[in-house]
Amino acid sequence: MSAPVKLSPPEIAVRKVAKQVPVARSTRSTGLAERIVLVICVAASFLIMTLGALVMLLVAVPTLFMARRLYAEGIGRWIGEAILRLWGVRHRVHGSGPPPARQVVYISNHTSTIDVFLLIALALPRTRFFLSGFLRKIIPIGIIGYLIRIFWTVPQNFPETRRRIFQRADRILRRTGDSVYLSPEGMRVPTGEIGLFNKGSFHLATSLGAPIVPLYLAIPADTNPGMGYDARAGTIDVWILQPIETSHWKVGDVEHNRDRVRDLYLRVHEAVRAGVAPTTMTINEESGVEALQG
Repeated sequence: MSAPVKLSPPEIAVRKVAKQVPVARSTRSTGLAERIVLVICVAASFLIMTLGALVMLLVAVPTLFMARRLYAEGIGRWIGEAILRLWGVRHRVHGSGPPPARQVVYISNHTSTIDVFLLIALALPRTRFFLSGFLRKIIPIGIIGYLIRIFWTVPQNFPETRRRIFQRADRILRRTGDSVYLSPEGMRVPTGEIGLFNKGSFHLATSLGAPIVPLYLAIPADTNPGMGYDARAGTIDVWILQPIETSHWKVGDVEHNRDRVRDLYLRVHEAVRAGVAPTTMTINEESGVEALQG
């Protein structure tokens, strides 16, 4: 009788994820008790954001609004973790190495309302964020966003305004050397699939010559609130993929490179569902197809 195969921690995690991530979000019960709990959790989340914004503002005043990393990676991380904990959501990070020593462009798939809290809980080093300008209307988010220097965006049907926003971000990032996060999908895709990619992320990475660091967020269907707020307890797996070098990319190839990176995400998506750890997957510079490194 052969001995059982010993799996590494990433392999164990990815097999668990493969069992938890179906094609579409499952149907949920909407009983009175659950609706009451939902309202309480939403109110508590708003309270945490409000308290966090006040603490951040109180810290910002004596630091002359100049300690952005403290606000984002310290207080912001606490806010994100506190809200995830409130909903019973944990996260595991796979493939993480030392923080990048240079400026990078982080991207990820975007399937859920809770993505934003997960991303700030990760405390990505020296990282600015793009976020929908609509969210500024929520006062705590507006305060937090201005203090951590978020780039507020507008919908796709305002192309000239979006172009100016990205040009301004490009100038600021060149000056500061900060990294940046944005979702190429540009909107939540609550089915759990990989949506269409916009060009903005790839224009910015090409202009800066900064490597792209892809993050793949695997949220179990029973945990994922989709476009709503009804998150359930569970564990999110965050896969940090191999950096993609862009120093040789040209503006004329933005659409081609966008499609290559989306193809990588499609393959990673299928790999996770098949129980294969995707941390070594990247694009092949010659053929545009992802390859396994090491």
